[in-house]
Amino acid sequence: MESLNRMAIELVDEVLDFADELGVVVYELDSGATVIDCGVDAEAGLEAGLLVAEVQTAGLATVGTRMDTVAGAPLPHVDLTTDHPALALLCSQKAGWELAFEGDDGPGFDGLGAGPARALVGQESEFQAVGYYDEFDLTVLTIESIDLPDDSVAEHVADLTGVEPSGVFLPTFATGSTVGSVTMAARAAELGVFRLFELGYDPKDVLTVSGAAPVAPVSYDEGVAMGRTNDALAYGGQVYMQVREDSGVFDDLPSTASDEYGTPFETIFEEAGWDFYEVPDSVFAPAQVTVDVVDGPTRVVGKRDEELLAESFGLA
Repeated sequence: MESLNRMAIELVDEVLDFADELGVVVYELDSGATVIDCGVDAEAGLEAGLLVAEVQTAGLATVGTRMDTVAGAPLPHVDLTTDHPALALLCSQKAGWELAFEGDDGPGFDGLGAGPARALVGQESEFQAVGYYDEFDLTVLTIESIDLPDDSVAEHVADLTGVEPSGVFLPTFATGSTVGSVTMAARAAELGVFRLFELGYDPKDVLTVSGAAPVAPVSYDEGVAMGRTNDALAYGGQVYMQVREDSGVFDDLPSTASDEYGTPFETIFEEAGWDFYEVPDSVFAPAQVTVDVVDGPTRVVGKRDEELLAESFGLA
């Protein structure tokens, strides 16, 4: 397989070439690193969100939108399909890089990184399970944060990836932005594969995956935005998986298997002190999954909850 970072950088070049059309703003830091504002101060739209989702999956997924409904209301939904789920979703798209820095004279920086830069570090257990580690001299890490990253963030990424700061690209967006809502909706398939991996299933036995979820209405209140975008997945996300081996863990795959099912995510996050790592892993899962075992049974587990989605989204 070609370098994930190389494939992602080709997509970043497209973002840079069409920055004005996409509504993103590009900054070069003193270190030489490139920050792309995709939804902190910039008002980037749906197309920017789709391209960022492609960057996050290193170009190994087909991403698009379609119109569907939530509780009868027409809303855009994001569809994502990949024939390389272990690489595209676990080794690239997963938001597995916590970025937390204390500021000397200010509030510091807090963000969550996703994308193929993680494959240059390879410290998460997924990389050992998949057996993939990347090597390339340029890298991209998308960052979800209410602030744009500075040189301390860029140099940290450069340090861990072994890339010169001038080769670091950081597309950044707030959860409460259009790009935040779109890229989160694009995670239904990733959540399904990651949940399966957590349950002990070999990710190399997942052959192809398609996922879909509604694009949550944007709120500039980050607490509301975190709740809505996660509700879009846990109560509206649908996934199809084709897998090689049958297993007894499939019943525990959807969010309906969690004790917290039925509770809005904003409430769950508030009770956890807004700390993702204090939230039970089982709630980070799509609402409904079809598991198609090759030459075996096809199981459907879970269900959507459109009533909760309507309440979360503020549909009137």
